[in-house]
Amino acid sequence: MRYGRYRFVVILHDDALLPEYKGSTFRGIFGHALKKVVCALKRQVCEDCILREKCVYALVFETPSICMEDPPPGVGSPPENATPGGGLRKRIAAPPHPYVIEPPDDTRTLYRKGDGLDFTFLLFGSVNEYLPYFIYAFTEMGNLGIGKRVGEKRATFILDKVVSGERLVYDGREGKIRAGTFTEDLAIESLSSESGRSHIAIRLLTPLRLKFENHFKAELPFHVLTRAMLRRVAALQQYYGDGEPALDYRGLVERAKAIVTESSTIRWFDWKRYSNRQDQSMLMGGMVGEVNYAGNLGEFLPLIRFSEKVHLGKQTAFGLGKIDLTPPEGGSA
Repeated sequence: MRYGRYRFVVILHDDALLPEYKGSTFRGIFGHALKKVVCALKRQVCEDCILREKCVYALVFETPSICMEDPPPGVGSPPENATPGGGLRKRIAAPPHPYVIEPPDDTRTLYRKGDGLDFTFLLFGSVNEYLPYFIYAFTEMGNLGIGKRVGEKRATFILDKVVSGERLVYDGREGKIRAGTFTEDLAIESLSSESGRSHIAIRLLTPLRLKFENHFKAELPFHVLTRAMLRRVAALQQYYGDGEPALDYRGLVERAKAIVTESSTIRWFDWKRYSNRQDQSMLMGGMVGEVNYAGNLGEFLPLIRFSEKVHLGKQTAFGLGKIDLTPPEGGSA
């Protein structure tokens, strides 16, 4: 799967009031700006638009509803009456969005004129080819403004530059996008396992929303984490890569049940976002904290490293579900 990681460097023209968690704010204004930039039939809703199948906005924000009839066995939560070894069927209402917005990792709410406000934009698959549209949309975002109104207006900004690693992709002063390839190939098969690895720690850097047996809980047994990682890998590779990877899905889930949770500081964190579409505020809770695992962990390292790059769980487009593999306290990575 083609994987692009782009850091957008923004300079504020005005004082800005933003929420502690800014992923929803960035996603909302980005969607508005992108539609303004690319929509040819301004008065039509996407569902009825004749151009829907070829529209960049629809591709990114109105990802077509597709049913993946037969996900890998063992990935979904089995029904109570599931027979051992029986195939599992889990209906997926839509493929995953082909992007993630990683907001600034601070909890500041007040920014001053001239402050920088960096965020990262992840793109999956062929949607990387539309990067110029997204850069242009973010320049339009700067004119529309962001955050709560201060006085009569929202804070405006300029897009100073876009970088990928150490490479300059876009220079705002010149208004030009550099030529070149800025993506990497991300494949679970290319990530190596580590025999003998017996201790790891996972940090949940942004709220992780996972349902298991139809419930959200502030706990993360390793087999629940493994199911989520397998779902994410299978879905992204199915829709944006070379197809679902040939993994031992059921076996990995079963072996994950033997991994022990040594310690955990996992807690539930609620944050509020406003939905323009539903015209109401919504609580979007998720797990944050750190959990330490012990057991035969080597074969799970490729899954974890893949998931570090692409996020996990629900609402990943907002930047939720960012995890980090760290050395356990008193141990080594």
